[in-house]
Amino acid sequence: MKKYSKTHEWVEVDGKIATIGISNHAQEELGDVVFVELPEIGKEVKKGEVLCSVESVKAASDIYAPLTGKVIEVNTELDTTPEIINQDAEGKGWIAKLEFTDESELDDLMSEEEYKKFVEQH
Repeated sequence: MKKYSKTHEWVEVDGKIATIGISNHAQEELGDVVFVELPEIGKEVKKGEVLCSVESVKAASDIYAPLTGKVIEVNTELDTTPEIINQDAEGKGWIAKLEFTDESELDDLMSEEEYKKFVEQH
């Protein structure tokens, strides 16, 4: 089950591993993604800190860590084919996997239904 942040990242949790990407709404707002600056493996981030950035034909946008943890894997396919984010933002277009440390942070994220309402209101 996916959870969403107010900064338009999604999280899918499997045990202590969280797969993170940007929402379909975010990729639509960005337009054609042309470059993804992936985070370094081993990078430690706190919830709300910049995880990495994505550049589109419109703008460069920071991607924020929805959870505190350490980057254990990145989607290296995005190095050569960043447009995967436009094609499948909430699937093959995942950005990084974090080993997260504070399960209670998941409570701050929204369900898909809550996220849809949030997007409509903003």
